[in-house]
Formats: sequence, C-alpha cells, structure tokens
Amino acid sequence: MNDMVSAKRRYRIASVPGDGIGPEVIAAGLEVLEVLAERAGTFAIDVEHYDWGSERYRKTGAFMPGDALELLKKFDAIYFGAVGAPDIPDHVTLWGLRLPICQRLDQYANIRPTRIFPGVTSPLRGVEEGDLDWLIIRENSEGEYSGHGGRAHIGLPEEVATETSIFTRRGVERIMRFAFSEAQKRPRKLLTVVTKSNAQRHGLVLWDQIAAEVSKDFPDVTWDKELVDAMTFRMVAKPKSIDTVVATNLHADILSDLAAALAGSLGIAPTGNVDPERRFPSMFEPIHGSAFDITGKGIANPVASFWTASLMLEHLGEAAAAKVLLAAVEQVCAAGILTPDLGGNATTADVTRAVCDALRGSNFAPKDEEISAA
Repeated sequence: MNDMVSAKRRYRIASVPGDGIGPEVIAAGLEVLEVLAERAGTFAIDVEHYDWGSERYRKTGAFMPGDALELLKKFDAIYFGAVGAPDIPDHVTLWGLRLPICQRLDQYANIRPTRIFPGVTSPLRGVEEGDLDWLIIRENSEGEYSGHGGRAHIGLPEEVATETSIFTRRGVERIMRFAFSEAQKRPRKLLTVVTKSNAQRHGLVLWDQIAAEVSKDFPDVTWDKELVDAMTFRMVAKPKSIDTVVATNLHADILSDLAAALAGSLGIAPTGNVDPERRFPSMFEPIHGSAFDITGKGIANPVASFWTASLMLEHLGEAAAAKVLLAAVEQVCAAGILTPDLGGNATTADVTRAVCDALRGSNFAPKDEEISAA
C-alpha cells in the first residue's frame, strides 16, 4: 500500500484564498479536488495555505511577506481566491497581492475560457449551449497594466497623473505565438486579434504588425482583426462567429467579464495566469472577485473555482482528471442545482456536495483506467 501511495504523482499547491468569498469558493474547490484525487487514485495534491490578503494588510501593512515570491516558486501551482475589501482602495489591494505575483512570476498568458453550461440560460436571445464557446487570451505582463506613471503637483490645480501603456516586441510576440498556438489546437482554428490601432497609433499598430508577422508561422489558423469597440457588438450580436480571441491586458479584462455575463454569470468564469515556459508556477483563480455583498451568506457560486481547478489540473498534466471534473460540473448544472446568480436557490455547499457525489458516482465517469490516462 505504501508503495502504491508513493507511486502517485504529487503536486504541491499554494492555496491563497484571500478576501470576501475567496475562502468560501477555494475551500469548496479543494474539497472537490480531494474527492477527485481519491477517485482517480493516481495523483495527490499537497496543499499549503497562506493567509495573504486584506486582513493581513490591516495588521502588518503588507498583503504578503517580503519573501512571498520565493516561497511560491517551490510550488507546482497557485490556487488563488480573490483580493479586495471595501475599506481598502482597489488599486492598493490589486498591486499589493495579485499583480506582483503575475508580473514577478512572469505569468504572461491569461487564459479565460467561456461557454454556456447545460442548464444555464444565457441572457442572449436564441443563444444556447454550444453557440458560445470561446477562449479569450489576455496579455498579462505589460500593456495598460504595466504600472508605469505617476502623479505630480498633488492637490494643486495643475495636478497631473500619467499612466503609460507599454508594448514591447518581445511581450507582444510571445502572447501572439501563444494565442495562435492555442487557436491551432481548437477544432475551428480561428483567431480574432482585438485592437484599437485606429486611435492608439503606436503601441497597437505594433500589436497589429506583430500579429500579421506571427500569423505566417500558423498557415492553418484563420485569423481576423477587430477593433475592441466593434468586438463588444460582435460578442453580443454574432457569438457564433467567435472562437479564440487575443487582446491586450485592459481590453481582454473587460471583454472577458462581458463574456462571462453572456454565458450566464461571473460566478462560473475561470482564469489561469500561465507561464507557458513553466519557469515559474502558474496561478489559477475564479474571476468574480471578492464579492463582499454576498460574503458569508453561503450562496457564492463555486462553479468558477471548480472550472479553475480543472484548468489547473490540465496545466499540471492531469488532462483526463480535468475533463472528468468539468463533466461533473456540467452534470450538476444540467440537473438544475444552481446558485442564485444563475437563477437557482442552491447554496455553495449544495453545489459542492452535488459535484462531489457526481465524481464518486459511476453514471458519468469513465473507467478508472481512463481517468488515470493523463
């Protein structure tokens, strides 16, 4: 028995639940992962918990310790909840925890899949399951969120604030190559490059130029270009025309929230902040934020954290287990076990319990040897 346990693939996961509903949904995700690992029998997850977040900031003046990034480097992945509190300015929380991790660990590719789950109704008229199945790829290391700029003459009539967007050839080329590669893996092999080069005539003209250059190395990928304002219309009016999307840090941030709403709720939307070269651990998080309006009520939707966990498993090489987890989530949604954000009356615990029961059951899962095939 000991030999069997030691033969399992073991993954070290740093759990950073953070603020608001973060601890609730991350706890639910870890519960589901534990059941899935037991069901598969071929891998195990060793979790270390970190209390980094707004409460720590109030006590110490810092969201995380000075050696936090070195601590994180020893893990295979990071499972992150949310950061933000009503009494702390959002820019303080974002730059105090999440963005330093993404930037310093060079998690330059942010992946945000979106689709309509069985049993979930899109607010779009006439759009059903299968009509909206997108992968939005966000440049995650520079662009509009580079952090360059400042303020001068504070409080005076001549006060000035600057926020500099930075687009480097290296940064743009690597996200374009990643996006074309991901599009190439999907059945439609279709990529839309989102831009605003008609108004941003330097950085996003470079963005467009590099997209055209990189496209030559992917002749089997069909690609088009869309201005970001026109893209919002296309997402609503012509969702079937979209498959894979690549956009800048700011544009993809906004478009992916719209995508989640069109798929039913922010509560189902996952994110992976990925270092494709695997030099550093990647970080996986639901995108719904801290949601203090429902914190502690037991109604937070854990589906985003489950889908996020599936992305994390896929990144770790457990593709079959990731597929089984997502299938369990789809089964539960199809059964109408939905939290209030999706029009249901289930609690966080109800949905978590149902997904765990689905994973333990035999009516949906492939045989154990298929689960272990990753």
